[in-house]
Amino acid sequence: MNLTDSYHGLAQLLDYPREREELLRSLDTVAGYLEEKELAAPVLPFEELLQSSTLAELQEDYVTRFDFNPAAAPYLGHHLYGDNQKKGAYLIQVKQEFLRHDFAPEGCELPDHLPVLLGFLAHLAGRGEDAVRRRFIEELVLPGLNRLIETERQRDASPWSPLIEAAGILCNADCQEVATC
Repeated sequence: MNLTDSYHGLAQLLDYPREREELLRSLDTVAGYLEEKELAAPVLPFEELLQSSTLAELQEDYVTRFDFNPAAAPYLGHHLYGDNQKKGAYLIQVKQEFLRHDFAPEGCELPDHLPVLLGFLAHLAGRGEDAVRRRFIEELVLPGLNRLIETERQRDASPWSPLIEAAGILCNADCQEVATC
């Protein structure tokens, strides 16, 4: 288990569910890495949801949690700026970083979608671009992710919330390795 696989696994877990077996593998990867690094991230509520739900139920729960509720939407630009011009500038800045580092996200999500950002972090980790990754986390991920985590803490408990918290834990731990964030 490594950092690249953990970021990739979290990206898959926080994206629209497509395959239960893939989710189970991703959860094992993320939980194993966090445990190996002695990072407390209680993903048990999501594991219980995953074990007790069909793919259709997971998809319905995902849509209800993230798509029908702007406060829980996994778009970090929204949590930072709402819907104004600053959000547009943020999206452009993120997309420019993607282009600068040869990253082409799959699908048609906006660049500030948390799973897309986590996929980019996996891409950078896989290429050994540690300084770039940590700067990107510090400047463009953690500010919005911290707001999303805070919003999640103020809302009702959801099995998806520990995954968002795990993303914050992983990003913070990644930065603390060299104390940049």
